[in-house]
Amino acid sequence: MTTQAFNASFRLRPLPLLIAGLFATATSFAVAAGNEEAVADPVTTATGSNDQPISTVEVTSAHLKSARIDLSPKIGTTVYAIDHHMVDALSQGDSTPFDEVLLRLPGVAQDSKASGSLHIRDDHGNVQYRINGVQLPESITGFGQSIDTRQIDETDFMTGALPAQFGLRTAGIVDIQTKEGHTTPGGRIGVLVGSNNYYNPSAEFFGTVGAFNYYLSGSYLSNELGIENPTPAKSAIHDKTQQTKSFGNLSYYLDDDTRLGMMFGTYVGRFQIPNNPSQAPGFSLAGVSDAAAGTSTLASSQLDENQHEENRFVVLSYQKNLGALNFQLSGFKQYSALHYTPDAIGDLVYNGVSSDTTRTNSSAGLQGDVSYKINQQHTFRTGFAYTRQTTESNNTVGTFPADASGNQTSTTPITIVDDSSKVGKIYSLYAQDEWHISEPLTINYGVRFDRVSAFVEEQQWSPRVNLAYKVSEATAFHAGYSRYFTPPPQELASQESINLYANTTTAPAIATSSNVKSERTHYFDVGISHKVNDNLSLTADAYYKNITNMLDEGQFGQALILSPFNYAKGFAKGLELSAVYNEKNWGMFLNTSIQKAQATNIISGQSLFQPDELAYIASHYIYVDHNQTYTVSGGVHYHFGDSQISGDFLYGSGLRKTPAGGTPNSAALDPYTTFNAAFVHTWKKTPIGDVEGRLSLVNIFDKTYLLRDGSGVGVGAPQYGARRTLFAGISTSF
Repeated sequence: MTTQAFNASFRLRPLPLLIAGLFATATSFAVAAGNEEAVADPVTTATGSNDQPISTVEVTSAHLKSARIDLSPKIGTTVYAIDHHMVDALSQGDSTPFDEVLLRLPGVAQDSKASGSLHIRDDHGNVQYRINGVQLPESITGFGQSIDTRQIDETDFMTGALPAQFGLRTAGIVDIQTKEGHTTPGGRIGVLVGSNNYYNPSAEFFGTVGAFNYYLSGSYLSNELGIENPTPAKSAIHDKTQQTKSFGNLSYYLDDDTRLGMMFGTYVGRFQIPNNPSQAPGFSLAGVSDAAAGTSTLASSQLDENQHEENRFVVLSYQKNLGALNFQLSGFKQYSALHYTPDAIGDLVYNGVSSDTTRTNSSAGLQGDVSYKINQQHTFRTGFAYTRQTTESNNTVGTFPADASGNQTSTTPITIVDDSSKVGKIYSLYAQDEWHISEPLTINYGVRFDRVSAFVEEQQWSPRVNLAYKVSEATAFHAGYSRYFTPPPQELASQESINLYANTTTAPAIATSSNVKSERTHYFDVGISHKVNDNLSLTADAYYKNITNMLDEGQFGQALILSPFNYAKGFAKGLELSAVYNEKNWGMFLNTSIQKAQATNIISGQSLFQPDELAYIASHYIYVDHNQTYTVSGGVHYHFGDSQISGDFLYGSGLRKTPAGGTPNSAALDPYTTFNAAFVHTWKKTPIGDVEGRLSLVNIFDKTYLLRDGSGVGVGAPQYGARRTLFAGISTSF
């Protein structure tokens, strides 16, 4: 890599050494850090040793991939890069769930699957996933994930004050470049097994046929700990899961500057809802339970609640490079569904309501992005996005009659049908200019417009400005301001017909519920990165968010579907510190985050809350339930021969809880630390290809810890982190 290329990389990615090549050797790290420049000039690899041309498909792929990446600026943002070296050093390798990969980044806090799995800079959800430059449409949130870690070639994870190109979901941008075919066809087949009957076979196939390039992957997962255990035991009761995933990335190159692409993905997940034994019945059902006596013929350990989830998407793209002008136009179609099946009797006995709930969301749209290099000082970018989605919510609810005080008046349940649907539209436009004022200083400024037409009609113009300043060859500074507009996820914002539940045990204590509004934020971010020497890099980043109509989500019903609501005002602030050290054969990293987020006055979804809780929050700032003050992650790896040993840890100071008799979210759960380790060995050039063996241990010291205790604003049942888990795997690449 030339000095000029390195300078460009350092300027455009102000935190280039934070995570990229995290567990890589010194040689592979250099490739990862300069990847964008390396692929931009593929001429040196375009001929063989006899000077005869070889296949140009990979060269074309690299050329257009570089052009595609150039469509998305990252000036002045906080960028953490994830590559295959980082993933390989994790305990489960490329079988690691993608949200657990993100937990190794600064500012990302762990949560239970029922509460969204993770939180970025004290946001609940609000994460945008982009694959090969195309924003994926939203799916209905459940326990599973559509993205499979093994399909990823590299990822830029962006937070902070983002350029005008990025909108709507802005807590974090997960910008994924997927694997592609190679000139020589090949693939990888493997299986990972582990505790709790964990079984995870997978396969990948890739190759090139003339101008056609393909990558295909698929996996199957089954285990008996699909959702966090509500008890501290090693094994959960009634907690099996089965999940299947598939992904395809197909490209056809009309010429060196034109690509037709198709991506598709599917996900199907089946989950048993784990049971919490020895619970007392809360309601009386004729012939089954007596709440006053605390007796039931159906024990809480025998309930049979289940949830089925699925997601499918397809994206068609046309990409063209015309020298100074690059553009990509994409059309997408997505469908997701979630079906919660209750225990028809048990849910009535223990919860007073049995709701068979189906939620579906179908969306389609267009996205276009254009980049034009006006001259050496200015690059202009513009684009648009349009999404139309239809959400349907169908509920068949069993409940008991009640008096005006909510007391059960009959032991014979009644049935209520509560169905609704909504068609919503989102329009977005943006324009921005990347201005290289001088060698050390670059400014990216622009504006975007977003309009949402769904349960509410809202819009906003959002100015953005970001700057990156290269203080020296080793030090870079960035700062930015962004105005954000975040509409509530339509697939979650369905409003139930409250009046249908009058005079039943399901009737809310507050009989009004305003529609959820769009969140509006002033976001400030500043950071610095310093390369101490060839081995050690340090970074620091601070942020502050001033928020109106602050969005949050909670689990309020039986079906484990999150429901959004607004606080009138809120704020979040934090500091992230990171260090990365790499030698030839070993390396280590350490991330520390300090965060605080508070809000006041719930102004939508009021029927989800109790009157005393709502009254207190109306006049007091409280911690949001997903706030975790301190989060620390770290890891180390060592290569020797064809083997690697690695380890990492996660520390959390604890999410919020509401103590008995206390005010909402006024206390934190106990802190915890978990340690993980892995050993990997590769047998190269065997008769069946390169064979990799993996042995790993998660939560080495078998730490018992709570992610949630069942209290707090919008928090359902308690959830414990996984106990000690052993994994063993083998795979072959051919």
